[in-house]
Amino acid sequence: MILPIYGYGEPVLRKVSEEITKDYPNLKETIADMFETMYQAYGLGLAAPQVGMPIRLFVIDTEPLADSDEVSKEEAEELKTFKQAFINAKIVKEEGDVWGFNEGCLSIPDVREDVFRHETITIEYYDEDFNKKTEVFSGLRARVIQHEYDHIEGILFTDHLSMLKKKIIGKKLMNIMEGKTKPDYRMKFVNKKGR
Repeated sequence: MILPIYGYGEPVLRKVSEEITKDYPNLKETIADMFETMYQAYGLGLAAPQVGMPIRLFVIDTEPLADSDEVSKEEAEELKTFKQAFINAKIVKEEGDVWGFNEGCLSIPDVREDVFRHETITIEYYDEDFNKKTEVFSGLRARVIQHEYDHIEGILFTDHLSMLKKKIIGKKLMNIMEGKTKPDYRMKFVNKKGR
């Protein structure tokens, strides 16, 4: 089932999400719905708060990044097959160089900016079968994970921008809050009249 994606300004996007147990109702269906919603919106990742659920869950599929001319053959192979649900994730280490990459977000349509993040992360999480894992990711996989992880911490990519950049995109953010944007996917807006 395709779910509406909550737009910038919706309070759920600013909540620190709650951990869940393996008994969480309809967990497998929720994960499937999130993947379906993400694909329908042409996203690389989607966090539960973006569909109105303040729980520590996000899904990622980096296959579209594998076609980029800017990635090595080795990284392209990793990106091609990286599809994963992350439950109760905790980043335990960030290391390596901090590098910039142009990011966007399904909750903030038509806004893209360079965001600087660490090259490598170590993350603990449960997979969708509730197996506990600790893994190290680098490059674009680490970046997508960090972006989605921010969502379950109540952080948006715009929070990483300078005050000047925030001022420049301020009108676009206000338009999103008021529903004055036309993405190719279903959204829910905080201040849209008659919603």
